[in-house]
Amino acid sequence: MLDANVKNQLKTYLQNLKRPVELVVSADDSNKAKELSSLAQDIVDSSDLVSVTYQQGKRTPSMSVINPQNGTNITFAGLPMGHEFTSLVLALLHSGGHPIKLDEQVIEQIRQLPGEFHFETYVSLSCQTCPEVIQALNMMAAINPNITNVMIDGALFQEEVTDRNIMSVPSVFLNGEAFSVGAISVVEVLNKLDKNAAGRQAEQLNQKSTFDMLVVGGGSAGAAAAIYSARKGLNTGIVADKFGGQVAETVGIENFISVSKTEVPKLVANLEAHVKDYDVDIMANQRALSLAKNGLFDVTLESGATLSSKTVLLATGARWREMNVPGEQEYRGKGVAYCPHCDGFVI
Repeated sequence: MLDANVKNQLKTYLQNLKRPVELVVSADDSNKAKELSSLAQDIVDSSDLVSVTYQQGKRTPSMSVINPQNGTNITFAGLPMGHEFTSLVLALLHSGGHPIKLDEQVIEQIRQLPGEFHFETYVSLSCQTCPEVIQALNMMAAINPNITNVMIDGALFQEEVTDRNIMSVPSVFLNGEAFSVGAISVVEVLNKLDKNAAGRQAEQLNQKSTFDMLVVGGGSAGAAAAIYSARKGLNTGIVADKFGGQVAETVGIENFISVSKTEVPKLVANLEAHVKDYDVDIMANQRALSLAKNGLFDVTLESGATLSSKTVLLATGARWREMNVPGEQEYRGKGVAYCPHCDGFVI
């Protein structure tokens, strides 16, 4: 299934496993199932800590990544290749004890969530946004055994796509009910599941001291402004709905001067890493609501928090162009789409 180069890379990655991982594969005689079985064997051959068993599951073909120590379960219904191969590798590493790159406070919040949460996420293997959602939910599933996530390749399970009237990806269902459409982060998921999370975050934000420079917006312009501000020794903060801005919603960039071509995840990661080289307070997953001047500038957020700064720089960027016709907002994600690359396969 995997070529020699990818097998060698996979073997190197899986050297980071610290505990056993079990693969449970549901397969039949279809070509995709055979490819999935071959992929599972390649994974087993790459590490002595990985084993595989075969049993009929709810969906075929599918492969579950299980941590037998605490019972966590992450499932891939379909063949997790293309963009989703990285999601598979991370699921293996996180299930096998490799550290998850989330704040300890967020990890503890996930661990303490009451109840059971069973996510089903419909994707297209050509979708650039889908892996971010899959990886966010998979991390939660790797932390809390009461949380599961199933990646479902919509192209292979068209009957489900039709029955659930899925018009765009990623489409997330929770405990059988529609939960979200489009990009969503771990913090955003937690805010929807933990009703007190937004209030706690607002309290923490309200306690922040006055900034010298507060940048509203986390795109390339906002990142540049924060870097220049911090380099001057100013107490700088960035408040943004998400880091990367609209550029994070595309696939490749070919008009970034001095860089002939780059992939967006790499560009956004580099932007954030560059900002973090300086002492900049990044407050992501926070949407600015209003701006007022009362001696200082006060930026009120949707969470109810208020941030104060001597100077505010607005770098709110761009968004998908809307037509403002009846039904556009109501049917967003249910027939109205802005990315044919991601959504075209189900429309």
